[in-house]
Amino acid sequence: MSVTSEELKNYLDGLLRVTEISDYCPNGLQVEGRRDINKIVTGVTASQALIDAAIASNADAILVHHGYFWKGENQVITGMKKRRLQALLTRDINLFAYHLPLDVHPEYGNNRQIAELLSIENVAAYSAVKPVGVLMHGNLAEPASADDFKAIMEKVFSRRVLSEGPTHRDIKTVAWCTGGGQGFIEQAVELGVDAFITGEVSEQTVHTAREMGITFFAAGHHATERYGIKSLGEHLTSQFDVTVEFIDIANPA
Repeated sequence: MSVTSEELKNYLDGLLRVTEISDYCPNGLQVEGRRDINKIVTGVTASQALIDAAIASNADAILVHHGYFWKGENQVITGMKKRRLQALLTRDINLFAYHLPLDVHPEYGNNRQIAELLSIENVAAYSAVKPVGVLMHGNLAEPASADDFKAIMEKVFSRRVLSEGPTHRDIKTVAWCTGGGQGFIEQAVELGVDAFITGEVSEQTVHTAREMGITFFAAGHHATERYGIKSLGEHLTSQFDVTVEFIDIANPA
């Protein structure tokens, strides 16, 4: 048996509370393809490389965290956008994308998955940041020095991690926001945690970490957001009679 694109859309939209979360892009079914779905490819971003891999894998649908049609982008269908959409439409492949709703989901979300990977306990959301769940905080199951915790993250994420700020104390409490969350560093300071983890770094982030006494880690936008979409895809295999394949298109950012 298969699932229809409409059934899958309705299930995911409900699970991820799409109507409750304001975002910078449409969440849900972004490009309509064939009705019946037997094979789903999941990935972080709907790049041409992921589309090509999905085509080679005979996928009926692609499910990603970063889709298309972002606010402020050029609306014309030319160049890169045209080639991507043409590939999907020609092969009749559905594209589903969930951005902030996936970041904040309490079980399958990117932030929740980071907590599991890094053994963070007593996980809670910082309610002053909307949508609730974008900025999380908790404590490490086993406190570690800044250098040791950096080494742990480099092993988990399979990449180099940038760190800045105090290194003289053990890290016990952390706040985190996957992806491009470096702008939340001051809110992390307000929480009184020892360290803040995100994916990206900006020039001013380094100064903030140094001057406000918080240890900052940037572990990569792509690297910190691999796990939500992978977890969500695995969940779908327990709900529907479908095959799901996670394809990781390497990205150093």
